[in-house]
Amino acid sequence: MIFRVLRDPATVALIFSMSTLRKYLAVYSVMLRNSLIRDMNFKLNFLLWMIVESLWFVGQLVFIKVIFSHVDQIGDWTKWQMVLLVGTHQIVSQIFQGFFYVNLINLPELVRTGKFDFILLQPIDGQFTTSFRQFSLDSLVNALVGVGVVTYALYQLHVMPGWGQVMLYLATICVGVTIHYAIMFALSTVSFWIIRTQGLIWGYYSIMNLARYPDVVFKGFIKFVFSWLIPVIVVTNVPARLLMNSSATPWWLICHLLLASALMLLASRILWRFALNRYSSASS
Repeated sequence: MIFRVLRDPATVALIFSMSTLRKYLAVYSVMLRNSLIRDMNFKLNFLLWMIVESLWFVGQLVFIKVIFSHVDQIGDWTKWQMVLLVGTHQIVSQIFQGFFYVNLINLPELVRTGKFDFILLQPIDGQFTTSFRQFSLDSLVNALVGVGVVTYALYQLHVMPGWGQVMLYLATICVGVTIHYAIMFALSTVSFWIIRTQGLIWGYYSIMNLARYPDVVFKGFIKFVFSWLIPVIVVTNVPARLLMNSSATPWWLICHLLLASALMLLASRILWRFALNRYSSASS
């Protein structure tokens, strides 16, 4: 009976996939533990970054208050809807920073110094190690601040989203994080041809801040670029609209978000494989 099961290709593939998944989860748990230990060894740095990020977030809320002291609405966005949008941007950006940002900005330096060779020698996929080597706990704490702001904004709007809306909101947030990851990972991969790509990476990090503005403020070619070519606008606008009123959010926007994520991930993976095939160790 056992041999008959093992002769089934689908069963063998499932067993192999489960074994691979357990291996990657075990590796990630080790990297996660090491990152947490490192953060706890530098508690002051941990607290300072939390304070800096919180002050930056408060500055955005003050900016909204100043704007809406002169106008009642921006397009179809009211004051508390804008607060909800900024809170959503805080959640997406801080989750991205917590899991990926530090790792991606370090990739160019690993390639330049030849330390990237040690990643290639490990018995797991190089992209996985490159993307998840470090974890920033302070960013996830700041993401919880965004959750609090979104909750308070919903209270002010007298909106009580259902569980379906909340789950769809969380799913679209995850999709938005993958878009940021795929774009910045592709920019980091350019370091295989260019010595220093930090300028490109930090440039995109600045572009990410456009996601905290409502989509109605963008017009014409600018809106096309940041909705389709570099889809940072939909990363936060779609989840925010879903949470406020899912029935008023066109489903094509959700499909747009999913398609953008899939295409960005595929393109970044192809670029990564292409770069590895042409990589020659800097340490040799």
